[in-house]
Amino acid sequence: MSNNPRRLQTWAAIVVAAGGVLAAVIGGLAIHLNATAAPLHPQPERAPSVTRSAPSPQWSRAVDRARHIVRAGLSGQNLPGLSVAVGVAGDLVWAEGFGWADLKTRAPVTPETRFRIGTASKVLTSTAVGVLLEKGRLQLDEQIQTYVPQFPKKRWPVTLRHLMGDVAGVGTDGGDEGPLLRQRCERPVDALRFFADGELLFEPGTQYRDSKYGWILVSAAVEAAADQRFLTFMREQIFQPLAMNDTGAESPTAENPDHVGEPEEDPPFLTAFHDMILEPLGIGVTKTTSGTVDRATFYAPPTASRATFYFPKFRTEPRYGPHLMRPHNLSCYAGSMAFFSTPSDLVRFGLALNRGKLLQPATAQLLQTSQHLTSGQETGYGLGWNLETVTLAGEATRAAGANGETLGCRVMSLMTFRKRGIVVAVMSNMLSSDTSALARQVAQAFVQ
Repeated sequence: MSNNPRRLQTWAAIVVAAGGVLAAVIGGLAIHLNATAAPLHPQPERAPSVTRSAPSPQWSRAVDRARHIVRAGLSGQNLPGLSVAVGVAGDLVWAEGFGWADLKTRAPVTPETRFRIGTASKVLTSTAVGVLLEKGRLQLDEQIQTYVPQFPKKRWPVTLRHLMGDVAGVGTDGGDEGPLLRQRCERPVDALRFFADGELLFEPGTQYRDSKYGWILVSAAVEAAADQRFLTFMREQIFQPLAMNDTGAESPTAENPDHVGEPEEDPPFLTAFHDMILEPLGIGVTKTTSGTVDRATFYAPPTASRATFYFPKFRTEPRYGPHLMRPHNLSCYAGSMAFFSTPSDLVRFGLALNRGKLLQPATAQLLQTSQHLTSGQETGYGLGWNLETVTLAGEATRAAGANGETLGCRVMSLMTFRKRGIVVAVMSNMLSSDTSALARQVAQAFVQ
């Protein structure tokens, strides 16, 4: 750089100005956060709650303990709302909503309020595969092209087992979320054009990597093997038999729209973040068939009660307060991330699997067995199921379930304890909620 005094003065002025702008932005951000991060539930015992029936005397003390746990979590994490359900020994014994389904309208969370379950959709799709395995229509070690010929052959063979175990290497270096949020898909195969031509990230079986694209392929395989639309098969073979009446998937059409609602005016730094970072990645916008861009809408039957979703105003910390999440359309993600449900419905689902009502016990065990890499290392993940060991009443207990994430942030947890006969589901309408900790604590309250 030249030693010209005038040029040095110019550079110094630029540095000072840039520093001033940065300080102003940081200061403004701090002021904004401090001014808007008031507790949503400063008195957790007074937070609204809705239940449809009193617990039986057998479970009243457990429910009292669980209510205290949930209210503490609602307030401690500064969440708008939570919904919880518990099943024991084949029966749904408790379901209750806490806090607000929508902060603007002050609509309370009820047991019937529907929540997006994000990547927990995989356990439902995994079960659909189980149904078709028992019918002999799917084989785990068949190459995926047997069922989905639209997916080109790759350097290495890719099987259904690879895809369900998240060890197939299907995906992109930039992640699986972004481009598909700008689209609407009628069928799982409609989404293939956005990723099918890419190379595998690694040889199947050598690494574990969560892959939403992989589960879109699994959904397409289910549709092909069933010779029926994927969502129709899910409804007729999974949801209806278990009376999961509040479970479904996002529709790509505009029929019976139940719009989340337009967000309030964003603070300047959030508007810039959306316009400069999220929108170029395709997050938060939807392309219509004409190619124009509009805001995505969440679709469900018009009578459905749904939770409005929020994200933390800063980092991934709900304690900084909520900001209304712009609606997204997840229809292209099919059985990887597109389902909505209630805790009660997912508890019914878990109880049915535990008692062999939907799948044979051996099939359920197959789906809930940890996979191994070619190195011999366990992944701690089954065929769509998270697996962990939880201490209940001082005893190590195996848990199978799902921690549902949307846009990479946790929104719900499902935990099934086959040995104990307990199933717990917890859902939140704030991204980055620690629902898994709440689910473990609630399960502990019901151990007898």
